[in-house]
Amino acid sequence: MTGSPSGFEQLAAQCRDRLAGVPGDECSPDAWLFARLVAAREVRGERLLLGLSAPELAALAARHFVAGELVATSHEAPALIDATHAAFTLAMRDFLLGLAAPEVDADDARCLATILAQACLRPDHLWRDLGLSGRDDVTQMLTRFFPEVVARNTDNLRWKKLLARELALSQGGVPGPAPGCPGCEDFGFCFPGHEAAIQRH
Repeated sequence: MTGSPSGFEQLAAQCRDRLAGVPGDECSPDAWLFARLVAAREVRGERLLLGLSAPELAALAARHFVAGELVATSHEAPALIDATHAAFTLAMRDFLLGLAAPEVDADDARCLATILAQACLRPDHLWRDLGLSGRDDVTQMLTRFFPEVVARNTDNLRWKKLLARELALSQGGVPGPAPGCPGCEDFGFCFPGHEAAIQRH
């Protein structure tokens, strides 16, 4: 999407408000969260990059959005990922679901785990990939839905790095970057040494 970050924020806010209802109406924090996550892709015509199937998205809308539905857009980009990335997103989703807070809605947790897994494929900080306002928003979201993930971040790692590390450790593997990490501006900071190895290949 072209335009200034503030312009995007304005469009995302308008899209969020359209999804969640008229500003000022009673709206749960979870509804605002999902409206924001959907809006971040909606304004780019990239709704499929959420990773949610049409029935999952329709059910999410019915649970949280005033309209109860999302009109399909003709300019949505196809969500094409290779087999390795597909395996990663499936593993990440299942890993997160295993750490879901018992008090949250199970379908909401599944949707959010899918969205988070897909965001790990993109080359930016997780909060930007999700269309949130900053790292604190991610922390708040994870604390609500996957508090064990927050508890494990004793080294104050960036969230995408932390998620990739914990998934690898859960599988008995060696921690490394998430698929989207090499394209991030801070890749060299998070993974010193990996950058040179990638360039050699």
